[in-house]
Amino acid sequence: ESAVRNCDNFHILEKDVQSILGWSPALKQGSNDVEVSFKPARVILQDFTGVPAVVDFAAMRDAVLDLGGDPEKINPICPADLVIDHSVQVDFARAPDALAKNQSLEFERNKERFTFLKWGAKAFNNMLIVPPGSGIVHQVNLEYLARVVFENDATDGSKILYPDSVVGTDSHTTMINGLGVLGWGVGGIEAEAVMLGQSISMLLPEVIGYKLEGKLSPLVTSTDLVLTITKHLRQLGVVGKFVEFYGPGVAELSIADRATISNMCPEYGATVGYFPIDENTLGYMKQTNRSEKKIDIIRQYLKATQQLRNYADAAQDPKFTQ
Repeated sequence: ESAVRNCDNFHILEKDVQSILGWSPALKQGSNDVEVSFKPARVILQDFTGVPAVVDFAAMRDAVLDLGGDPEKINPICPADLVIDHSVQVDFARAPDALAKNQSLEFERNKERFTFLKWGAKAFNNMLIVPPGSGIVHQVNLEYLARVVFENDATDGSKILYPDSVVGTDSHTTMINGLGVLGWGVGGIEAEAVMLGQSISMLLPEVIGYKLEGKLSPLVTSTDLVLTITKHLRQLGVVGKFVEFYGPGVAELSIADRATISNMCPEYGATVGYFPIDENTLGYMKQTNRSEKKIDIIRQYLKATQQLRNYADAAQDPKFTQ
């Protein structure tokens, strides 16, 4: 969908679209590699990798000003979210005021960085900066930032809907795959290039189907399931491949369980561990305070584009490389 929507024969070429449409289960990486360009819907950063990106945008504004241009025209083209979560240190514990004391020290130690980021939050359009103390970047992404389906204004004044997708400057960005959002980790330079409207190059992947049946025993935790899946996929060898989970067992898993499995992607080596969207996904969006109107729009869009999965219906199972 992204390739079709963004095809301009400059960043995304028509041959990229044809290559993706021509994907076959017979595709084997290493023997018939096909390179394609991909434009994610947004970028997510944490403060270690995000601060250099904001510095670069500030430097570009200075350069434009020196050349006599309007510096305020320099903004991310692709929406970017920066979550400040890597600067906290635990100096106090086991006390009612431990959280407040740790946060106070965090602000004291990082005053210059936080002041700069606060300026960036006000100065740049298309960039959201989530303040310190809000939570871990992946959890904030799952519970608050993820759109699942984007809704934007088209050039003719109508609305355009398209699937959410994301690249992030952290290897565990894959956690968002548990919510049905395609996403994975990239380097800081790649992320900044996407913010500037560039596409990222990738090999058309093999897609490994991992079928889940039945449901967990009350004596078994989701951690047991995650470790078992990780062991199996390590033995199989899925480095550089997309893993998609399917089968009636998926419907028995909560979004928290799915997100935990997806979060472990770097441990079993896959690029993504993807769970297609189902009614459980939409139920989770309601639990995390997304509006009923937004959820209804998402449901209608997914049904219209045949992306709302019923895991109990084997007829909906896609074809996989393996």
